[in-house]
Amino acid sequence: MPKRIFLALAIHNHQPVGNFDHVFEQAYRDAYEPMVAALERHPHIRLALHYTGPLRDWLAAHHPDLLRRVRELASRGQVEMMTGGYYEPILVAIPDADKLAQIRKMSEAVRADYGVAATGLWLAERVWEPHLPLILARAGVEYTIVDDTHFRYVGLEDEDLFGYYVTEEQGHSLKVFGTSKHLRYIIPWEPVKEVIDYLRSEATDDGIKVAVMGDDGEKFGLWPGTYEHIWRKGWMARFFEAITDNADWLQMIPPGEYARRFPSLGRVYLPAASYDEMGEWALPPERSWEIRHVKHRLEEERQREILRYIRGGFWRSFLAKYPEVNTMHKKMLLVSEKAWSLEESHTRQDALDQLWMGQGNCPYWHGVFGGAYLFHIRNAAFEHLLAAENAADSAARPTPHWVDWQEMDLDRDASPDLLLMSDSTNLYLDLADGGSCIEWDWRARTLNLANVMSRRPEGYHRDLQYAAETGQIIGPGEPTEGLESIHTTLVRVKERGLEKQLYYDWYRHASFVDHFLHAGTTVEDLLRARFGELGDFVNQPYGYSVSSDGGALAAILTRDGHVWQGECFCPVRVEKVIRIWPGSPDVEAIYTLTNTSQVTLDPHFAVETVWALLGGDGPTASALVPGLQAFGLHEPATVGPAEGISLRLGWLQIEIAITLSSPAELLLFPLETISNSEAGFEATYQGTCLFARWPLRLEPGEAWSVTLRCQPVTT
Repeated sequence: MPKRIFLALAIHNHQPVGNFDHVFEQAYRDAYEPMVAALERHPHIRLALHYTGPLRDWLAAHHPDLLRRVRELASRGQVEMMTGGYYEPILVAIPDADKLAQIRKMSEAVRADYGVAATGLWLAERVWEPHLPLILARAGVEYTIVDDTHFRYVGLEDEDLFGYYVTEEQGHSLKVFGTSKHLRYIIPWEPVKEVIDYLRSEATDDGIKVAVMGDDGEKFGLWPGTYEHIWRKGWMARFFEAITDNADWLQMIPPGEYARRFPSLGRVYLPAASYDEMGEWALPPERSWEIRHVKHRLEEERQREILRYIRGGFWRSFLAKYPEVNTMHKKMLLVSEKAWSLEESHTRQDALDQLWMGQGNCPYWHGVFGGAYLFHIRNAAFEHLLAAENAADSAARPTPHWVDWQEMDLDRDASPDLLLMSDSTNLYLDLADGGSCIEWDWRARTLNLANVMSRRPEGYHRDLQYAAETGQIIGPGEPTEGLESIHTTLVRVKERGLEKQLYYDWYRHASFVDHFLHAGTTVEDLLRARFGELGDFVNQPYGYSVSSDGGALAAILTRDGHVWQGECFCPVRVEKVIRIWPGSPDVEAIYTLTNTSQVTLDPHFAVETVWALLGGDGPTASALVPGLQAFGLHEPATVGPAEGISLRLGWLQIEIAITLSSPAELLLFPLETISNSEAGFEATYQGTCLFARWPLRLEPGEAWSVTLRCQPVTT
């Protein structure tokens, strides 16, 4: 009798909330439907499938027949369905109440759609922390799949992972499989024979070992080049046929069935971890580049005894690496508290559903996929968080129009932040970071107008620069030898010249950022982040007080700082009064600068605002200064002196009208980040930066004032 082995595959299919409809459609056409059709043609192939909530909702609306076909596969035991957080959150990053509710929502959907109970959970990005067994067990989950990386961190080897282990938290048990990195890297990239030979080499006389691979369904047709390789050239057909042809020793089994039929390999306690690549991406940029190249070198040198001890970072580090992600995460926690505080009702459930849509993992981190740098995905998260907040506040507030404020450590950096809130507007002011506005919510349109990403180094930027220097960049549409995957070191770009656009900001772009500039500073200097800052106001602390006046709510922010003049730093006071009103999205900022030194000062003072305009690099986006012809937002521009400007987004019928009490020179430039994705390096429009600049001359003791009024309107 030949040696035998089981093979357990789990295919995870996901599209994030807010992704473009044409991406859903292409993924359905190139990956999801072909896989179901292949399973229908090969009834002896048994595996687990997972469809996330956003994808399930889209399929129900656009291709409900696919759900029916999967139900038929499940009804005959060919497919085991998995649950998960409905909107694919990183479970460890959301409150426990939301963890449980999202899993239960997904489990109920599985039962309704496919007529079966899901006992296994797909853990988003395999982000594991030791407290999870308690929550998962309470949600009725019996097993999950993590990476082999998790097990290596506690000293286990690849040969120890042909089965499952049991872990627990406070006595609540969970069965845990480790997905094989080797299988992930050879399926479907290597010839079918190599996959079969590997499985044969691991077969045993007792035949109870199981090789496990859990991976993204999108790599089976949607990733670059894979549709041609897998479906047109028949890799998947050959693979399924090879499994059938070797059924005397190779048997497929869903992981949940294996866990029910066979004993565990023992007890294990896993550390906080994700898959190997995630550990690289979570590190600071230089360390991220170093660890990846160190590991490649050790692999080439076959230094496995060293490689096994190389460990990357921790998923939660993304909240420190990207302040903008942290702002969104802490907003989510705030909204979760508001939604759950409501009495049980349809309103609360609506608020919770919107909240959960804002918890999807994609905009909360960044690796080889666009993630946090994808404007439309971040925009969708804020849209749903604001919809949830609107529902919660409407139910909790006694009147339709109101204003309120709160001091709290929103971003959890041990320094206070100031929240100005109304039925129409939220302004979140980071007092420790220049008193800048890091979130500006236009509540009626569920838009965060400050939702931009600043430009920071990434580890892979060094690869882009090196490839450009050595002529190894692969341009758009250019062929390569062999099949590309996200695991290769090829440098592909969506457009040429991106290495020349690697500009890095030394502060976080936000609104009401206060600059003192050299007279010769140009818009190109601002765009390239290569300008001299004469003051110490941009990212330094401001004090505050709050007052009410005629129904308006005003925050008075002050800083006694310094401006470089001649050969010394001269004291200057900056006061900005930021005002909001009930029932209106308008925001007003009144600046007063006072020369508290004994010398005459003549700097250029500038107020920076940022405008996160979805599609702001498109044909309907424009800026209009009275008396001038409209111009696009995709190129830097200098106009004025002018008393105002309007930023327009035609396809969303949005206009931001900014008026100034004193004419200013206006400098605008597009904020674009250079990030990597599965399809290559790309420039992504994040928003438009607007500097309003005034040349000043202040005698000792003299004060100067200006008022900016911002009026968002729907056109």
